[in-house]
Amino acid sequence: MSGDPAPTFDLQSHSTASDGALVPARVVRSAHRAGVRTMSLTDHDSVAGVQEAIDTAQRLGGITVVPGIEVSAIDDAHADLHVCGYLVDHASTDLADALEAWRADRAGRADRMIDALFELGWAVDVAGLRARRDAGRSIGRPHVAAAAFDHPANAERIEAEELDTATDLLVAYLVDGAPAFRTRTTPTVAEAIDAIHGAGGVAVWAHPFWDVGDEASVTAALERFVGLGLDGVETFYASFTEEQTRFLHAEAGRLGLITTGSADFHGPHHPNFSRFRDFSTYGLEPTWGPLAEWMG
Repeated sequence: MSGDPAPTFDLQSHSTASDGALVPARVVRSAHRAGVRTMSLTDHDSVAGVQEAIDTAQRLGGITVVPGIEVSAIDDAHADLHVCGYLVDHASTDLADALEAWRADRAGRADRMIDALFELGWAVDVAGLRARRDAGRSIGRPHVAAAAFDHPANAERIEAEELDTATDLLVAYLVDGAPAFRTRTTPTVAEAIDAIHGAGGVAVWAHPFWDVGDEASVTAALERFVGLGLDGVETFYASFTEEQTRFLHAEAGRLGLITTGSADFHGPHHPNFSRFRDFSTYGLEPTWGPLAEWMG
């Protein structure tokens, strides 16, 4: 983190509609207390919490919620990417239909990862995951990891493998290249971008260096995604170094992309993403494009 003032925008956050710890209203109240003036609720493959977030912001005053979503996607080179959609019509029936299909694929992937954990000798609280699914809530890797980490039958193994949190288990077993990781089959990045555009939104590649490790690969992906209609890139992010941030800012300028940023809030006790405004612009000016009028 640089010595620059913390930004007053924060355009990724997650609620219990996906893998966050707080209901949408509490996410907005947390952002408001932290001094955020413009935020977005970007749940994974879900807009279920957006209206509650907007209504809460209107009651509070002094904070604006940009309608948003984070779509988990794949392409030929990468099995786990994320595309944020901003300014989407969260009441769009076409978007709802696409999300329903993608959530079904996400659920199938979760089942395959659970089976892989079973094969590796882990116990998993399947009943708890089933209850979440029956309540209409999505199941992602954090939920699968927690269902294994919190199972009492795994206590000795967790201690032996020095896994201190469910996130540690996720990193050890459920990320790309790990033994229980299973890829999704849909949507592709192109499908995600098209669905976001179809709902009136702008499509932004989220946290490139979180999902893709090196500058050359990021550049190659950016150029490919621009050809698919990508509108922007998340340039300012909680885990990005100044070098990574400046690189993305320059690439966005070269390719004519808007730039966004976030601390990716998931809840007050998350091991990595627990505080709003916990990122830096390193003195660089964002390029907002259609988001400019929401920045206040």
